[in-house]
Amino acid sequence: MAIVTNLFTTPLYRAALSDLGTIDQAELATSCDVIANDDEAGQDWCEANEFPGYTSYASLTDLPWRFPIFKELVAALDKHVAAFAKECHFDLGDKELKLEDLWINILPEGGIHTAHIHPHSVISGTTYVAMPEGTSAIKFEDPRLAMMMAAPGRLKSAPERLKQFVYVKPEVGDVLLWESWLRHEVPMNMAEEERITVSFNYSWG
Repeated sequence: MAIVTNLFTTPLYRAALSDLGTIDQAELATSCDVIANDDEAGQDWCEANEFPGYTSYASLTDLPWRFPIFKELVAALDKHVAAFAKECHFDLGDKELKLEDLWINILPEGGIHTAHIHPHSVISGTTYVAMPEGTSAIKFEDPRLAMMMAAPGRLKSAPERLKQFVYVKPEVGDVLLWESWLRHEVPMNMAEEERITVSFNYSWG
């Protein structure tokens, strides 16, 4: 009798941000809008790089200092990341996972974030501030895809653990965490309203 086991799983953590902290989602959304409107350097970078909408990634590195709501956000994220690291059975030794980057993304109608990874980090993630009806899910790619060579595609009925791409549709207030090597993207936002998220990286040591 044949036995089939699953090897090398790819973990994805999903929880309500409020499970491990109290965050005022309305205040967080307002703060994101205020920062986007005031951040001229960020606006200039987005325009120069043809980046759809707005991101603070290339312009602001001190969001928790600027707005107390981001300091509260980091306190909650630290707890979620610690829980995910435990689930991943990381051997951290005497070093901790620490926040490396925290940035705002505002994606307008028609905007996309192309497929990418987050080098030099251990855990990456996003918390969802505004997810209007019809907006994009986040798309994760099987990390083995480039090595599948002559393998056929998967049936639509294949279980999620065997799909080559998995789409996850979070709700406002959710936080998703994954290992930073996992390739992901945000397909085109088809909603008229803006999709607002706060993304982050945690490094080791």
